[in-house]
Amino acid sequence: MIMERLIRRVIRLDHAAYREVAGMSTPLLDRPLRQVSHLANFSKPWLLVAALLTLFGGRRGGRAAATGIAAIGLTSLVVNQLMKLVRVRRRPDRVVLGVPESRWVTMPSSTSFPSGHSASAAAFAVSVGDVMPTLRHPLRLAAAVVAFSRVYTGVHYPSDIVIGAAVGALFGRATSTIVKRWRQQY
Repeated sequence: MIMERLIRRVIRLDHAAYREVAGMSTPLLDRPLRQVSHLANFSKPWLLVAALLTLFGGRRGGRAAATGIAAIGLTSLVVNQLMKLVRVRRRPDRVVLGVPESRWVTMPSSTSFPSGHSASAAAFAVSVGDVMPTLRHPLRLAAAVVAFSRVYTGVHYPSDIVIGAAVGALFGRATSTIVKRWRQQY
């Protein structure tokens, strides 16, 4: 009974936050955030950064890239193959919830919870930032923009991105910790 009430309250807050974002009058952000949301499909920005780190970052850059790719792989497996199947949540109804059509991207066919884009972004940002601390803040900012774009374009509820980012950060940290310990042993 208490858990049911808690879940209903979280859903109400989630819908209210979604409507707040939908109601933002920010037409100058529509196109850039649509592009960010689309670009982030299949972890393209993170793969590009990993390629650049591998090419121009020396040994440490290559290690950071490998760690980041491993973190994305692990996180994507957990989020997209396990979590999305355990907790099936429909995507938001953008029409009913008032997202302007000028913001829309193609609605994914997968379930909404949790956000795979946010999870992969956080996993990469945290794991690479652990290996190369100078990249920590820029990567986390980029990950936050990707996460916000998913709510802004109407394809996720805020809790989807919060949980996705939390899971991604957890697996990103775990991956970088395992790699660090493995390197110390060999």
